[in-house]
Amino acid sequence: MYLRHSTVCKDGKTHSYWRLVRSVRRGRQVVQETVAQLGELDAQGRARARSLALQITGRGEQYELFEAGAATGAVVAVRLDRIRLERSLRFGDVWLGWVLWRALGLERFCAERLPPGREQVPWATMAAILVLARLCEPSSELHIAEDWYRRTALEDLLAVPIERVNDDRLYRALDRLLPHKGALEEHLKGRLGELFALDYELLLYDVTSTYFEGQAKANGLARRGHSRDHRPDCKQVCIGLVVTRDGMPLGYEVFAGNRNDVTTVEEIVGAMEARYGRAHRIWVMDRGMMSAENLAWLARGGRRYLIGANKSELKGLAAALTEVRDWRQVREGVEAKLCTGPGGSETFLLVRSADRQQKEQAMHERFCQRIEQGLASLQGRLARAREPIDRSATERQIGRLLGRNTRAAARYLIRLIDDPARPARLRLDWSARAEWDEWARHSEGCYVLRTNVQDWTPEELWKTYIQLTEAEAAFRIHKSELSIRPIWHQRADRVRAHILVCFLA
Repeated sequence: MYLRHSTVCKDGKTHSYWRLVRSVRRGRQVVQETVAQLGELDAQGRARARSLALQITGRGEQYELFEAGAATGAVVAVRLDRIRLERSLRFGDVWLGWVLWRALGLERFCAERLPPGREQVPWATMAAILVLARLCEPSSELHIAEDWYRRTALEDLLAVPIERVNDDRLYRALDRLLPHKGALEEHLKGRLGELFALDYELLLYDVTSTYFEGQAKANGLARRGHSRDHRPDCKQVCIGLVVTRDGMPLGYEVFAGNRNDVTTVEEIVGAMEARYGRAHRIWVMDRGMMSAENLAWLARGGRRYLIGANKSELKGLAAALTEVRDWRQVREGVEAKLCTGPGGSETFLLVRSADRQQKEQAMHERFCQRIEQGLASLQGRLARAREPIDRSATERQIGRLLGRNTRAAARYLIRLIDDPARPARLRLDWSARAEWDEWARHSEGCYVLRTNVQDWTPEELWKTYIQLTEAEAAFRIHKSELSIRPIWHQRADRVRAHILVCFLA
């Protein structure tokens, strides 16, 4: 229920007549129905009418925000045009972050590991401010000190005055927090296990990178390498992240930017086993981690694994790939088939996806069209030439054309033939390989998984491998919601500490 008024002019005067109305649904329409005619009301009369409406609807005991007395208390008229809001503070997000920080036991952990000394603000509190800022409004330490902190209610929640939060103190808090990275990961594993009963028998491992826009001369880890952000022009560091089956981050390591993914497996597996024990768990990784050395090392230690195999493995399984029997549907549009590996110690899982097949077909068609257009143009230029054309320059042009379209380059047999009868002295002949088309027809949309787990069905293996998307989702959170970039720090230890704060957030 609420108040409505109508204005009537009578004898040169304006009168406002008030009524109490309610909203009623009639069919598809909502109409206002008059409950009582209240006549002319002053401010106090309107306040009493609103109180009556609350009582009629059964909400008489609900008070407004900051209201001290009961609903039956004195009513005060307020001039709304003279009210203004001053020094509004962000409360909801920082309060929720502070509650989560304490629920994870991080307040107690930091208080024990960062004991108070002669500093004016405990380092444990500064660490909390760093993580809450990364969670609520990712920015630099300078922005936290000069702008963000004073706009939040953390001064009241943490009892830390605004003037005591400065960039120097935040930088030193990073330095104090970093040495406890390993202990933090162990603490979080235990606490998250208590809260959510997580399963640590299956771990997902993936690697991403984050780049620097400056020269990063003071950071020994900053190197140019394979950039997942498509910025090969920038130096970067690589981050290897381990998550549980449910997507909870368990631990991470920072590697040099030019580190190859395949070389990180022994280090990350060894670090996790040293920290959490060598249980009979299963490691799930994508094909970037696959090498004969890694597989042999995992097998020697009795470790179980499920790894995406290289595309070249399909050639060795051509007979099984073309055989129409034994395919099992694991999801709509996805089929899988188990094949025994050499020696019987490994199992290969052939997977065929209809969506992936359509995507790869479209890519091959696009690359083939580009190559054929380029070859036809070059063929025409050689035919129209009126003077000799340099053979090496023509060969380089063909190489560049194939290099821009590598996925379909092997389809073509190209010959550059000396022809003295032509002014160009060269002739270009090319044709498509029928065997390439035949193999593409069978292999498009297919990929291979390798595992030494012998007692799982194709459905279990495929669904477990697809859970690598949980690690990819954690990387997306780092790069989007938590804005791990830009990294404003120059020193390698500060960069590591910055990544640790993002991990905690």
